[in-house]
Amino acid sequence: MATSATAAVVYEAGGKFKLEKVELDDPRSDEVLLRVDACGVCHTDLIAQGTLTPLPAVLGHEGTGVVEAVGSGVQRIKLGDRVVVSYPWCGSCRKCAEGRPFICNDAISLSFDGTRADGSKPISLDGTPISSAFFQQSTFASHAITLERDVVRIDSDLPAEILAALPCGIQTGAGSIINTFRASARDNLAVFGTGAVGLSAVMMANVLGLSPIIAVDINKMRLELALELGATHAIDAGEGDVAGKIREIAPGGMNFSFETSANEQALEDAVACLGMEGVCGIVTAPHFGEKYPFSPSEVMIKAASLRGIIQGSSVPSTFLPRLIELQQQGRFPVERLVKTYDFADINQAFADSHAGTAVKPVLKM
Repeated sequence: MATSATAAVVYEAGGKFKLEKVELDDPRSDEVLLRVDACGVCHTDLIAQGTLTPLPAVLGHEGTGVVEAVGSGVQRIKLGDRVVVSYPWCGSCRKCAEGRPFICNDAISLSFDGTRADGSKPISLDGTPISSAFFQQSTFASHAITLERDVVRIDSDLPAEILAALPCGIQTGAGSIINTFRASARDNLAVFGTGAVGLSAVMMANVLGLSPIIAVDINKMRLELALELGATHAIDAGEGDVAGKIREIAPGGMNFSFETSANEQALEDAVACLGMEGVCGIVTAPHFGEKYPFSPSEVMIKAASLRGIIQGSSVPSTFLPRLIELQQQGRFPVERLVKTYDFADINQAFADSHAGTAVKPVLKM
């Protein structure tokens, strides 16, 4: 029997979300039905609208809640479990078999096509299936269908809004430092962009003892927050010559730079500030999806690397509990980033995120 739910539906690229009554399929053998308690708001939801995911659609990919039904083949998850839903992975390709689901061969289609792997759509509006299964969850809704393998059972009593902040952007920022860069106390780091991803990187760098940790942005309030969360230096990019100022702090250049802003000048500065064999990690790109004029000279003459990063090279089943443990120890204060909104205020949450007045908006259902 189908489940009735309330979902935020977006009808056109850049358009407003509208709360609608929808119907969800019964969970298939490998799926679970989740009552969504909270869902993080991420820039990826904006990028996907009409560009990667056909509209109308139900988006949302940082859900947390309680399991209300399970498919016949589900073994690891049971009714009443509290879970967090992270990114999708196929479970059968070579990368998944190697224990690296963050680079699953089918990750892009599973995330953005708006369908299950077989092309079906688990959500219907007025009897017509619409784009859903976004990141195989579509958790901008009161209820969601997701795959058993994509959920992480949570034993902690952390508030739902904290859990919902973790499974994408914050996992990406923190994971990039510890999992992808494998940075240690002997290294330094420059972070470009102090949104949720960048500030999570700052916090993890602080946990690991990197120094200096340099935060770069044009938002003075966020730069101040970066200093409170562990950055040793803050540079206002609006004042120019960012790479030069970084070299004044670290004359030998940076071991690692981390570009999260999708700004052309930021990317150029992130490469220019590297030392010999330095690594610049990117989680987005200027003019996403378009060709970008870029000279590899800086990379070549420093024997440096430009590294694309997906999900912070994180395996959610082990990494999310690690972040939760650090948060509970007071060493990874993700709560400092979170601002909550009622589900009905989803459009305000996106507006505040775009304006920079909310670092990590989270919807509470």
